[in-house]
Amino acid sequence: TNSVGVIVGMDLRSNENNRAHRTREMDRERLIVRRGQPFSISLQMSDTLPPKHQLAVVLHLGARDEVVVKVQAGRGAGDRWWFSQQAVQSEMLLTLHSPADALIGQYRLAVLMMSPDGRILQKTGLHMFYLLFNPWCRDDAVYLPDESLLQEYIMNEDGIIYRGSWDEIVSLPWNFGQFEDHVVDICFEILDNSRAALRNSEMDTKSRSDPVYVSRTVSAMVNSNDDRGVLSGRWVEPYSDGVAPYRWTGSVPILRRWSESGARAVKYGQCWVFAGVACTVLRCLGIPTRCITNFSSAHDVDGNLSLDVLINEKLENMTGSGDSSWNYHCWVESWMRRDDLAAGYDGWQALDPTPQERSDGVYRCGPCPIKAIKEGELGVKYDAPFIFAEVNADIIHWIVQSDGRKRVDQNSVGRNISTKSVYGNFREDVTLQYKYPEGSQKERAIFEKAGRRVTHPTNGEAEPEKLQLSIRHAQPVFGTDFDVIVEVKNDGEQDATAQLTVLCLAVTYNSLHRGECQRRTTSITVPAHKAHREVLRLRYEQYAACVSEHHVIRVLALAESARHNEPVLESTNIELSVPELHIRISGKAFLHEEVTGVVSFTNPLPVQLRGGVFTVEGAGLLPATEIPVPGVLNPGEEVAVRFSIKPSRTGLRRLLIDFDSDKLKDVKGVATVLVHKRSRLSTMAQPHFQL
Repeated sequence: TNSVGVIVGMDLRSNENNRAHRTREMDRERLIVRRGQPFSISLQMSDTLPPKHQLAVVLHLGARDEVVVKVQAGRGAGDRWWFSQQAVQSEMLLTLHSPADALIGQYRLAVLMMSPDGRILQKTGLHMFYLLFNPWCRDDAVYLPDESLLQEYIMNEDGIIYRGSWDEIVSLPWNFGQFEDHVVDICFEILDNSRAALRNSEMDTKSRSDPVYVSRTVSAMVNSNDDRGVLSGRWVEPYSDGVAPYRWTGSVPILRRWSESGARAVKYGQCWVFAGVACTVLRCLGIPTRCITNFSSAHDVDGNLSLDVLINEKLENMTGSGDSSWNYHCWVESWMRRDDLAAGYDGWQALDPTPQERSDGVYRCGPCPIKAIKEGELGVKYDAPFIFAEVNADIIHWIVQSDGRKRVDQNSVGRNISTKSVYGNFREDVTLQYKYPEGSQKERAIFEKAGRRVTHPTNGEAEPEKLQLSIRHAQPVFGTDFDVIVEVKNDGEQDATAQLTVLCLAVTYNSLHRGECQRRTTSITVPAHKAHREVLRLRYEQYAACVSEHHVIRVLALAESARHNEPVLESTNIELSVPELHIRISGKAFLHEEVTGVVSFTNPLPVQLRGGVFTVEGAGLLPATEIPVPGVLNPGEEVAVRFSIKPSRTGLRRLLIDFDSDKLKDVKGVATVLVHKRSRLSTMAQPHFQL
């Protein structure tokens, strides 16, 4: 009998497999499965398989089939691919088993029918499927044995990135959108465009079983400094040839723009944007990931664990080195085993995609076990010294006077290290996972091990007359006038005369100076055991001209007394808050049915706003959509715009909206939408008429 052509069709059973592999949110049409977990496909047969004939399964991986896997028939060991088969009526059900360390990627699958003497009698066409990491699988290097953590760090498409300053933390809602249409394709496109992949695609493809390798590649590819990476960083205006960093509300528009432009870098990102995009890519590939914000973050260029800030008597910065302190800095942590290191370093690994320093010649950072950071083990790869400095370096201010320089104060870095809680939209503090309690014996021991000089605070008893400075302010709103109060306290037994200099500067979140808002120098006399209060009124007209899009004003106060040798310096950052947008969704939201929303906003500034634009986006709700506001918006005037959404996925969804204009930027709003599925009954019972 002529047995050629018994297989007449193949069904990858995407819907059922994707549900079992928790990828149904990504796609229902295409097969997307996780490694170390079986999946089944069915073959339509025109006849039973002839006696002694066998089926074989072959997988191809890589742009030019660099890897070909012959799947073994019958039960195999856990370290290789195997399949079992079962005939059911006119179908043959094949169950494929992948090892827990299989290569991730886009596979092409073919089934062959072999004659008893091993000739190929029939070969099906190639069918495509994706294989991802599997944090639910005990033997996978990214295994995370806690379902509530997996729901957050793999499955949650919405998150919060923390910004602001250590004593005034602000939440930024972020749409990760890792299950949005074709994001998974873009994630593999990112891996395929890495320098290693373009240089030697076979070696690169064969390294993709290892989350350490893949996450390090992602950390390099999210920035575009050395490669065909996703985002170009820029920390000063103008941003006119791209999108300003503060305008993004999620990762998906950035990833799509990069892919559609043929792997050309998208302009522009700053640290939270780099971290948000990296988090999307890593969650999508199946590596549990979370965004981290380190407040008072040191950028220690020369690696001496000390940032020396030189200031002259006019409070002008004279620091020459590239060292700087950032109000905050964002990176990500990914969960994985570190089989490449000695025992004890599994778990959370820090990865920083913001281009700051080269690592092995490329702008990337990590993965570095946070246990190594905490224990001061700076030889552990990758990039431990840089991350250790970000959370532990010393910031020392020196006043440069005509007779030399004097040390005036010391600030700690690495405060309130934050991530979103897995239990809701609030902050979880993870500082103690990075460092021992400040001032503890253990902390000192770690500093000594890491080679940081242990600086003892000067003994307070030596100089009881030393003046004390403090700076107080209300919680000002951008657009209003407000007071800054500098208090000079004299605890000594004698009256003190001093020169007080107060400077208000506009700065960016990474400490770039944008201009002076106000400066005052006065001679003061502070009676013994009393205090002098100096009040500065900061007016909108003064600070609006120079304040950056981050709305930060840094206040520096310096008291120099002729009698006391030591000048006293105090500084603080004031975050000017902006009002939130109000969002209203009318009625219940149903899958694939249009529902209307209204976003409104009142101009809080004493000036007109022009060029207003709202951007609306939400995973499973609608892609990023811009709605321009025509004309001008007068002071105190309200604007309301309508928009419509047609949800593509059910469940609890978040809608993020951003408003920007010429004089007011980075205004955000968020609304939660519950998307229902209409039951058949309710659809029949309620005919809806379009009016």
